[in-house]
Amino acid sequence: MIAGFENSDTMTAAARLLLEIRQAGITDKRVLHAMESIPRDRFIPRAFRERAHDNVALPIGRQQTISQPALVALMTQALEVGDRMKVLEIGTGSGYQAAILAKLCRRLYTVERHPPLLKDAEAIFKTLRLTNITSLLRDGTMGWQEQAPFDRIMMTCAALDIPKQLIDQLTIGGIMVLPVGLEDHDQRLIKLVRTHDGAETEDLGGVRFVPLLHGVETP
Repeated sequence: MIAGFENSDTMTAAARLLLEIRQAGITDKRVLHAMESIPRDRFIPRAFRERAHDNVALPIGRQQTISQPALVALMTQALEVGDRMKVLEIGTGSGYQAAILAKLCRRLYTVERHPPLLKDAEAIFKTLRLTNITSLLRDGTMGWQEQAPFDRIMMTCAALDIPKQLIDQLTIGGIMVLPVGLEDHDQRLIKLVRTHDGAETEDLGGVRFVPLLHGVETP
């Protein structure tokens, strides 16, 4: 039985989604297991929950979305997370990507600028007993210097350029995965590896994410 799914119809939908993820080129067994073990429907508003196992992005409020599962898996696989690693996520959103990462690393730090989204995500983390997540309401453009350096950094919103302050918070040899580009133009998913001399980058293809914004949302 797939963890977190109670009835046969839901299991069938979840199994179909997992097959689509495999067909999208995801081969990392740890990533596939994490995707299987986290029930995506918990992170989706009730109005859209019947589409929880469709391979599509869905709205979660505050003009934000939960990414399509195949993209979550692709970004997670590209990050190459080990079980002893310290990981930073910029953009908690629904909390789904954070939950996947938490299954793979030692400690996950995640920041979000929208208070209602962060509050909801924290409640889900507690329900799922994901005790290795530390979350904070914060301007994500600044990273989390107090907890740096990080072995891995993932950004789930698009920056115009790769933020230097985030590169500086990576360990040497550390990896960052993030979308870069304008919201209504060509965005590229970039994998960056920090080196002693700077950084090396790899283009993983076109994507579309909401933009990285400065500051914290006020009520």
